Amino acid sequence: MSVQQSTGPQSTGTARIRIGSAPDSWGVWFPDDPQQVPWQRFLDEVSAAGYEWIELGPHGYLPTDPARLGDELAARGLRVSAGTVFEHLHRPDSWDDVWRQVGDVATLTAAMGGTHVVVIPDVWRDHKTGEAIEPRDLPEEGWTRLASGMDRLGRAVQEEYGLAIAFHPHADSHVGRPHEIERFLAATDPQYVPLCLDTGHVSYYGGDNLDLIRRFPERIGYLHLKQVDPAVIERVHAEDMPFPQAVQLGAMIEPPHGVPDLPPLLAEVERLGLDVFAIVEHDLYPCPPDVPLPIAQRTHRLIGSCGLRSLEIGRPRTTLAEEQA
Repeated sequence: MSVQQSTGPQSTGTARIRIGSAPDSWGVWFPDDPQQVPWQRFLDEVSAAGYEWIELGPHGYLPTDPARLGDELAARGLRVSAGTVFEHLHRPDSWDDVWRQVGDVATLTAAMGGTHVVVIPDVWRDHKTGEAIEPRDLPEEGWTRLASGMDRLGRAVQEEYGLAIAFHPHADSHVGRPHEIERFLAATDPQYVPLCLDTGHVSYYGGDNLDLIRRFPERIGYLHLKQVDPAVIERVHAEDMPFPQAVQLGAMIEPPHGVPDLPPLLAEVERLGLDVFAIVEHDLYPCPPDVPLPIAQRTHRLIGSCGLRSLEIGRPRTTLAEEQA
């Protein structure tokens, strides 16, 4: 299937880039973990930093009752762009398990007025030990199951929930390196499987984000904005570190101190007339609780200074505690 026959994400002629952030930028990887900030603090601080759009993060981290979550978001001037799920559709007989997870997340996302479910492939090695639990390279039958499964998933999410999926290439997964991303695009239906282009994960393997945007604009349905530290990445690959260890070493770095350069990417999105969410997602797990907010504030100012007409980015505001004082 040619990636040039897209009926999926398209240029509208008028670019729109809605900037947001995510629990990941506050060091949140799990629904419940004592090393993570409480969800109330995340919501307070992401709003104070100036972001108006958020992702839900791990299902169960934020309240899952739509009425309660809706009230909490409204009190802080926040809206939801997407929920997130992990998938393993390359494995036999995996549909029911994946669809069960998608149902929970898609239901809450739709109730909150979100538009996307970001779909992340499971990793091929154990995050804690680094031990391979699957072959590094996906065999042919795995590729066939993955492509057909993602087409089915994208279609089902559209039909059942009125949402779009956005497939997220990821470090330590079978779709992370540049040739794997291109193979995935060629094997899946553009109508049902847009790409979540995570600038950090593409750069993690030396990929060219700007080139991907230019060559496959019809597949760019969603963006995650982050940078990597090239020096750290070089060590990560030399020592074959698992992704969590790379994060703890500082592989993901605060903009503008890493790569890729974000303003040119956003400028190209604008030039192509794309309508996308661009969610700041700075992997920080684990981190001290006072670290995320200053980084989020500086990153908000940096992106806001790009001067692009299509950029929709909120203004910093006080926290609820300050307002009520």
